[in-house]
Amino acid sequence: MSAHGVLEHYQQYLPLTEKTPRLSLGEGNTPLVRSTALSQETACEIYFKLEGCNPTGSFKDRGMVVAMAKAAESGARAVVCASTGNTSASAAAYATRAGLTCAVLIPSGQIARGKLAQAYVYGAKILAIDGNFDRALELTRELGEQFNLAIVNSINPHRLEGQKTAAFEIVDELGRAPDILALPVGNAGNITAYWKGFIEYANLKKSARPKMWGFQAEGAAPLVSGKPVAEPHTVATAIKIGNPASWSGAVRARDESGGEISAVSDDEIRAAHAYLAAREGIFVEPASAASVAGILKKQRAGKLERGQTIVCVLTGNGLKDIDFALASGFRIETLPAETDTIVRALELFSENKFL
Repeated sequence: MSAHGVLEHYQQYLPLTEKTPRLSLGEGNTPLVRSTALSQETACEIYFKLEGCNPTGSFKDRGMVVAMAKAAESGARAVVCASTGNTSASAAAYATRAGLTCAVLIPSGQIARGKLAQAYVYGAKILAIDGNFDRALELTRELGEQFNLAIVNSINPHRLEGQKTAAFEIVDELGRAPDILALPVGNAGNITAYWKGFIEYANLKKSARPKMWGFQAEGAAPLVSGKPVAEPHTVATAIKIGNPASWSGAVRARDESGGEISAVSDDEIRAAHAYLAAREGIFVEPASAASVAGILKKQRAGKLERGQTIVCVLTGNGLKDIDFALASGFRIETLPAETDTIVRALELFSENKFL
């Protein structure tokens, strides 16, 4: 893909017109990296789709560039969204790029500081509400309708159009669809969008369709229980959503693909987060680790067939939530600037030597 982004590269698959501004911050074309440790452990061919390599550090940029370009095309002067973090960062960046005003509604005290900082520096008007994400989205809908603001949450169909391009990229690089696509599920727009992309490529005879495996956090798993969660809770704030806007799309993706949506615990998310960093050299935000947590859980239960090709979507960069990463007990000691002290600290000559 060229540096011009998804609007240029996949324009024939997107709802663009001659009047649609070809907005871009260089989104898309994210790495598809083969796992070393997890592939060996599971006896599968596992790849990671590193969506944290998008311009604002998450998969949201794919959909936001389309939504924002169409908002600009329609003559909108302002956009609004509800967010658990990544949407606000992406909306603020692309609104600035498009010359639009951006307002974001967030649940007070529930947004990772890295994401909040992004929305702030990009110039968004940030409004914290005394309520959860689901209430923020309700208010966003009301504001959009009453004041004719362009809503850029995933209820905007243009968001899903952009996000489906990640499925295209996976097929283009692998030469076919994987057997399984594993990804975190919060508001459920992403699983809906990926399935849309795989269907479109399958209809063009470019690939078969994968099974879609979605993973929610146990404390925020309405698609697993089959009913909304009034007070969702999880360390993975990006998927801390009790009533997904794209509920029906997620169910369709699960059922039509012969896949499933299941839950992983916060402890399993923490373990997968640490596994990715220590074993694979990949630093993600907590919600991203849900896809790997799910694969590891399947492996432990003996429910992962050997030899399959699996793509785990890693939705956001670890720098989004450094507080989570450092909460495990990170400490750093200041030592005298002396060689002998450094040698002793590194245990260079002990049985447990550093080198």
